[in-house]
Amino acid sequence: MAIACWSNLTAWRILLAADAPASDGILQFVILFVPLFVIWYFLVIMPQQRQRKKTQQMLASLKTGDRVLTTGGIYGTIVSFRDEIVQVQVATQVKIDVARTAITALQPSDNSTQGAPAVEAGKRDAGAKSKN
Repeated sequence: MAIACWSNLTAWRILLAADAPASDGILQFVILFVPLFVIWYFLVIMPQQRQRKKTQQMLASLKTGDRVLTTGGIYGTIVSFRDEIVQVQVATQVKIDVARTAITALQPSDNSTQGAPAVEAGKRDAGAKSKN
């Protein structure tokens, strides 16, 4: 008896689902895809926009003497600018022209990396003296 009632209920649900109006289909579509779009926006689109903005700011702030890395993997120092072309010195007496957009990253200058350990050592020495 219970099995017969269950099969009747299942058949009734199937019948009701088949007769659903078209507006419910649109509502289900919206309920399904709006959260997916929001998740996609926060996981893919927004970080990509932030990265693009950061890259544009870096390209706009380039100056002569900056050490850079190009998309081709070439390290060099900026020597001059012409419109959207940057002249990069990669070795003594070797200069190449690259598009400004081909520069992917700024490299830390030699002076800043050499000064950092000395500052850290000075802090450690000061800390050791204060303990004594």
